[in-house]
Amino acid sequence: MRERLEAAVQGLDADYCEIRVENATSTHIGYRIRELESIGSSAALGGNIRAAVDGGWGFVSFNELDGLEEKVALAVRQARQAARDGTRLAPVEPATEVVPTEVVKDPAEVSLADKKALMDEYVEAALSVSDKIQTSQIYYSDSFRKVRFASSAGSFIEQDRMQVRAAGSISAREGAEIQTGRTSRTSTSDFGAVEGLHEEFAGAGQRAVDLLKASPARSGEFVVVMDPTLASVFIHEAFGHLSEADHVYENPPLRELLELGKEFGPPILNVVDSAAEPGLSGSFKYDAEGVPAGKNYLIEEGRLVGRLHSRETAGQMGEALTGNARAISYRHPPIVRMTNTSIEAGETSFADMIADIDEGIYAVNWLGGQTAMEMFTFRAMEGFMIRKGKLAEPLRGVTLTGNVFDTLKAIDAVGDDFRWDPGGGNCGKGGQSGLPVGNGAPHVRLARCVIGGV
Repeated sequence: MRERLEAAVQGLDADYCEIRVENATSTHIGYRIRELESIGSSAALGGNIRAAVDGGWGFVSFNELDGLEEKVALAVRQARQAARDGTRLAPVEPATEVVPTEVVKDPAEVSLADKKALMDEYVEAALSVSDKIQTSQIYYSDSFRKVRFASSAGSFIEQDRMQVRAAGSISAREGAEIQTGRTSRTSTSDFGAVEGLHEEFAGAGQRAVDLLKASPARSGEFVVVMDPTLASVFIHEAFGHLSEADHVYENPPLRELLELGKEFGPPILNVVDSAAEPGLSGSFKYDAEGVPAGKNYLIEEGRLVGRLHSRETAGQMGEALTGNARAISYRHPPIVRMTNTSIEAGETSFADMIADIDEGIYAVNWLGGQTAMEMFTFRAMEGFMIRKGKLAEPLRGVTLTGNVFDTLKAIDAVGDDFRWDPGGGNCGKGGQSGLPVGNGAPHVRLARCVIGGV
């Protein structure tokens, strides 16, 4: 196949052309309460061609290799019809490499019946906690993809990728009050990572029940400490998407706002996006354009020092490549996406972080939220009052809201207890939802943050 793909992208009347061919297998199991809503396995072969002519792009996806040359010609014609003012792609060194995935316990060697039996146990573990459990959604998925990439720049890269995931959302009810607990676990190499999670699923159910008795959070401005999970989701959602250069390079006001070198936080704040971290959901060796993965600082010692790029955005903005062109499948063209985004560890222990807080809020994990440019709203899964340096009564309905730039500047302590979220994450953008990403952070303290409550 390599010779055929390489030949198809050479000698064309185009500035650039690439082909991706993907073989994929997957399994899914889904429950609503105890009802098995979906179960099955699937396999797919597909690919796409992307061509550039004078700044215009053509894109053709397919499910069979027959007529490949005609499909390439169609992509080139599309690109020519969309031509604008010249193709500017940041240069990349051609690469030829086979990148296998390291597998500890292969989910392909575990029967569908055994996977279902395991998930049956997790359903019972969650639902047996209390008769107050009203509903739950619990699911399992695994996938394996082999992607072959050939470009007119001379690259041929073959990469394997595996993911296995088990997750659940469990809700409890008392009267009109409904509260939810969640858990998830993801691995890129080991089915064993989703085994033995009975206590985690039971714990999610118990958190939902316990939150029914928690006090409603008061609205107002507080000192807020975010736990590592909430802090990592905050930096991904509220700031990470603003760092994706396709939002910036055709938006002059946003480009001015996000001027490199500008101070965005205190010197203790360092924000990184890195696909080079081993074994995480957003890790890979080459992105969807054959650009090597790297570790890219976005904020260093409080100042904006970088953003995330595809070859086109880097070429348009005259900035360095970062290896952040990603596509969720062969049905979509690559766009600029985060990989594993994190706040680096600081030097403050959690005990010291809360010791001088007379009255504040400890916000733990997350249930949901939304962002609109620099404005954000996040709902914590649970919370606790902080009183005179100690954790006090549990809270429900803790919602953080504000302007991301004001909030970054309000950071006055970064914890020494960094961790990656073992549940990984799934990110949505541009009609491509469910892209695997990683999130990490230590505890982070905000000197002030608006809390929505009662």
